Amino acid sequence: MTEPYVRYEVSGGAATITLDSPHNRNAISTRLVTELQAGLNAAAEDPTVRSVVLTHSGGTFCAGADLSEASGSASSPEESVRERGRGMLTLMRSILELPKPVIGLIGGHVRAGGMGLIGACDIVVAGPDSTFAVTESRLGLAASIISVTLLPRLDQRSASRYLLTGEKFGPREAETIGLVTIASQDPGDTVAELLESLRHCSPQGLAESKWITTRSMLAGFDRDGEEMVAQSARLFSSDEAREGMMAFLQKRPPAWAHEQK
Repeated sequence: MTEPYVRYEVSGGAATITLDSPHNRNAISTRLVTELQAGLNAAAEDPTVRSVVLTHSGGTFCAGADLSEASGSASSPEESVRERGRGMLTLMRSILELPKPVIGLIGGHVRAGGMGLIGACDIVVAGPDSTFAVTESRLGLAASIISVTLLPRLDQRSASRYLLTGEKFGPREAETIGLVTIASQDPGDTVAELLESLRHCSPQGLAESKWITTRSMLAGFDRDGEEMVAQSARLFSSDEAREGMMAFLQKRPPAWAHEQK
């Protein structure tokens, strides 16, 4: 029997959805997206679930797109790239539209598309070992689709810095710029406290309160989503992106890299 990429369990009124493909650093593959979507649907339909925790196994929450899958489709029609982009957009929207709060519990590295997932979460708790980076610009790409959830969360100056440089930053900086709600030395305990607070809230109160906090971001999906999908598909099909992804997979500098002398 094939092991799942995403695990789902319910306890004490909370559903825990665990990204569990550490062999590829929980990269966003077609299979992971499908299984994660199924977990969100199950949580939405279960009347005993009051809240959702999105977390991970291994040292990486999510490394972003599965570049082996993406680069393997470089000769395919651009529409196939668009479809994967629309799938990611739908996944992030599902987190926002879920009528139950979603808490991201992060204890490792978050890169590229993984940043879009935590941007969609209502509350994010990050442990001391967590790191963050929007790395698309280093691959000949841009943070096209994930910008729909990231830009509303980040202050403008920080968004410019980190989307342009691709540099890595830690949980305290993530908290300061708005990506993370709480940088915690014990993220598990912090999430347990949040879940206890949510157990005192009514399902209707949670759903309507969440709608207030997410409706402007959802309007951004309607306004910008398809344009960002088109940009992503165009960039993935470009010569620079193919070089960037191959350089990453081959663990070498890309052709455009300049070494400091």
